[in-house]
Amino acid sequence: MKMKKIKYVAMIITPMFILSLFTYFYLFNIPKRIYINEDAESIKVSNNIFIKDSKIVKDKLELKLLGLIPIKSVSVSKVKDLEVYPGGLNVGIKISTKGVLVVGHSDVDSIEGKVESPAKASGIELGDIITRINGKEIENSRDLSQKISKLETENIWVEYLRNGINNKKEVHLEKENNEYKLGLWVRDSTAGIGTLTFYDKKSNLFGALGHPITDGDTNKPFNIKEGNLLNSSVISIKKGEKGAPGELKGLFVNERENIGKIDKNTESGIFGVGSDNLINSVYNKPIKVGFRSEIKEGPAKIITTIDENGPKAYDIEILKLLSQEEPGAKSMIIKVVDPELLEKTGGIVQGMSGSPIIQDDKLIGAVTHVLINKPDVGYGIYIEWMLKDAGIIE
Repeated sequence: MKMKKIKYVAMIITPMFILSLFTYFYLFNIPKRIYINEDAESIKVSNNIFIKDSKIVKDKLELKLLGLIPIKSVSVSKVKDLEVYPGGLNVGIKISTKGVLVVGHSDVDSIEGKVESPAKASGIELGDIITRINGKEIENSRDLSQKISKLETENIWVEYLRNGINNKKEVHLEKENNEYKLGLWVRDSTAGIGTLTFYDKKSNLFGALGHPITDGDTNKPFNIKEGNLLNSSVISIKKGEKGAPGELKGLFVNERENIGKIDKNTESGIFGVGSDNLINSVYNKPIKVGFRSEIKEGPAKIITTIDENGPKAYDIEILKLLSQEEPGAKSMIIKVVDPELLEKTGGIVQGMSGSPIIQDDKLIGAVTHVLINKPDVGYGIYIEWMLKDAGIIE
């Protein structure tokens, strides 16, 4: 009899415990703040069938378990009449870094033989950004080399950034060919092509890429000192295949003529100030923004440039909307279904990052990544993350 009671209690408690645990972890991915258009008729922030949204009261949305038990309060920001020009233009990108990015270590051939990189021995890692030597600012890789070669002491202080945090270490240098060596490979600039996502004429602010510019060797984001957007032209396409990502190959049209200044490189893309030159001739009317509460799984379009004919809209499907508490490039899973785009590119290829995603005549996001083994499938970012980092919404 006692065992039966225990079984009954377990049968009641176990599902409740599992439900509570599932709900608890699910809440981690619900943002503390959501954005909605002021004229939005409805709002939904949760795809969990057990969590029900309630009415917005004083810019707060209360989430309730089973529609009864309050479990989380979410701030609501109402955005009025926000319209931006959709991108889709292929753009050239050139940036230089603050300080120099460590991309490799190198041993030193000293008088006593080959020794380990002095910088590595002191704890300086790949991805660190060296900003100062003995208190003197480092402008670029040549400046670093010159400062090291002129040293007359074997011990120096190196200041560097790691994950956005300032650090300082003493490094014991080694001599090679009668010159002190730090034992590092560094990089101070990069260039490539991508796609413009939007331009806001009221503020002259733009957003592109939908993900940060990272170093190919370390996968660490560049810390921008100066950056420029340039006119570029797609000259060829490497079609994407399973296991081999495709690529748009482009050419800078005029490196002396900037069409925008890049001042931010964040998890949500690159941002800066531009001009009306960023309004393309094909999609030259502003459109409304659609925030995540308005997005639904199903048909949508992307605007992208794959040849000399300029931006064109292609059909995609939004397969899944993902919950995110923090900005990130993987907000939704998308699939290219347009026959023309599949024929020419195989799906999503490098260089298409930043291509705006349009649904119900609203800009809802941007293309960010492709799945290596499924070139027709990839990720997109919610447009609110990009608008926030651009400084267009708070």
